Amino acid sequence: MRTTQIFFAGSLYGATTLAAAIDSGCFTPADRRLLLVSNNATTPETTPALDEMAGFERLRGRFDGVLSWNEAISPFHPGGWAPRGDDAPMWERYLRLLWDLGDDRIELAVESIQVNPALAIAQLFPDATLDVYADGLMSYGPTRNKIDPLVGERVRRLFHLDLVPGLKPLLLEEFGAEPRIVPTEAFVKVVDELSDAVADAVADAVPSVKEGPALLLGQYLAALGILTPEEEEALHLRMLRGAVALGHRRIVFKPHPTAPASWSRALQREAESLDAELTVLDMPLLAEVLYRQLRPALVAGCFSTALFTASTFYGIPVARIGTEPLLDRLTPYQNSNRVPLTIVDALLPDLAEGGAGTPKEADETVTGLLSAVGFAMQPQIRPDLRPAAESYLSRSLHSATLRYFKRRRLTVLGLPGGVPVPRGAAVRRVVRRARRLKRVALG
Repeated sequence: MRTTQIFFAGSLYGATTLAAAIDSGCFTPADRRLLLVSNNATTPETTPALDEMAGFERLRGRFDGVLSWNEAISPFHPGGWAPRGDDAPMWERYLRLLWDLGDDRIELAVESIQVNPALAIAQLFPDATLDVYADGLMSYGPTRNKIDPLVGERVRRLFHLDLVPGLKPLLLEEFGAEPRIVPTEAFVKVVDELSDAVADAVADAVPSVKEGPALLLGQYLAALGILTPEEEEALHLRMLRGAVALGHRRIVFKPHPTAPASWSRALQREAESLDAELTVLDMPLLAEVLYRQLRPALVAGCFSTALFTASTFYGIPVARIGTEPLLDRLTPYQNSNRVPLTIVDALLPDLAEGGAGTPKEADETVTGLLSAVGFAMQPQIRPDLRPAAESYLSRSLHSATLRYFKRRRLTVLGLPGGVPVPRGAAVRRVVRRARRLKRVALG
């Protein structure tokens, strides 16, 4: 029987990670390897898919074909569509015919399996083996949603970049998925290929910048509802001032592709007032490509994964800014951005305090912090983390670490650091709920 491997990707970063995993032998040989591309932009018709981006042609040769998920399920949007249970067999037959799969044995490799479109794809091929690859700091947090065991128990391995050496991912651990590191050197080599492909385009976009600028990373947190547009614009201005305060006069700002142009204009005005040279690089490129092309002297941002690739993979000094207020504002507590935010806040120097350099090491205290945050986020999915959470909170909860938790959350879960419980009917209900959760955790 012929074996076909289908690799699903929704971003160039994800496709780059897949290419690195393939190059390093993470996947067994197969008769065919197909890349399934999904454009998850709000308006896919006006946003290029990853296979249309500059540099993608350097990745194409690793696959026997490139498929479009958007075309397969049109007119539905990839982020909002999933098959009805009774329709799944019909959809599988349709896809096998559309993609010329016949009766092939299917092996899937997907990202973000807890949400669509990856979850829908996994459901449509119920007999396929599953591997998951993680494309950022979220892999160090718990699975954000409860996954149907018919999907979760098929996951064999979790491939991830070693962004924070010494830290083990919590993602999909409840299903016994084996964490496997995608070698750093393989990822860097693939980035080199992409970089070579767009060298001229970058040179044209930043003609006055040679090497050594400060690179500022925009994330467009307003689109996620984490900040207002005005607050995020103010964050970028603080980022610029912080870089200039450290002595940097040549600044490159990489905005999020969907960020409003007005933010760039405000930064330009601020740079002029600070006597700094600002270049806005409005191109759909990986930040890692810029690390190789520009060799920045500093990379600064809020809580982007690219801060860790800069430091861990390229040895570039990094700095964070604006993380502490976000820890308090991020809602709900189980928001999946909480783990990347916590890691960056705990390990990277603060630009607002004049800091820049390398991350702190991920020691046992950091591991304990992530276990405690992970349990507080998903106590029903990861009840096994309660003992580690209690141990960390009883030993390490103080004024500097309390910002990673909510008093009310600790109280509801019956964890150390919660508010002392007075008598009263309403409070007794909260206590009973906490005890039920504790019984679930203890089995």
